[in-house]
Amino acid sequence: MADEEQARVAPPAGKSKRLMVIGAAVVVLALAGGGYFWQAQKSAHAPVEAPKVDLYMPLDPAFVVNFKDGDSLRYLQVSVTLMSYDQKALDAAKDANPVVRDALVSLFSNQEYSIISSADGRRKLQEQALAAVQKIVKERTGKPGIDALYFTSFVMQ
Repeated sequence: MADEEQARVAPPAGKSKRLMVIGAAVVVLALAGGGYFWQAQKSAHAPVEAPKVDLYMPLDPAFVVNFKDGDSLRYLQVSVTLMSYDQKALDAAKDANPVVRDALVSLFSNQEYSIISSADGRRKLQEQALAAVQKIVKERTGKPGIDALYFTSFVMQ
C-alpha cells in the first residue's frame, strides 16, 4: 500500500524532466522580456542629441603680410576659414572681425620663412592662429567656440 501511495504522489520521471524544462523556459522568457522592457524604457527617456553640423565662415579678404627672411623681404598670402558647431561663436568672430584680423596679421607677419616653409611649421602656425581666434571669441562669449581654423590658401613668395 505504501508503494501505491508513493506512485500516486510522485509523477513519472519523464514528466518531471519535461515540467522542469518548460518551467526553465518560462523563467528565461520572462527574464528576457523584462530586460527588453527595461532597456526600452531606459532608452526612451535618454536625451537625444542632434547631430553636430559644421558651420564655416571665411575671413575675407585673404591676409597679405610681409616678413623678413634674413636680408630679403618675403610676402605671405593666407586665406583663412573658421569652423564651429556654434553659430553664436561665428557671429562673435564676425562682430569682432577687426580684432580677429589684427591678431592674425600680427601673428602672420612675425613668422620666419624657414619655419613656415615646412609642413610642421604651417601646422604650428595654424594652431597659433586658432588659439588667437579662440581667445578673442572667449572674451566675448565666455567659451572658445571656434573648433577649427583652416588655411584654404597659403602662398609664400
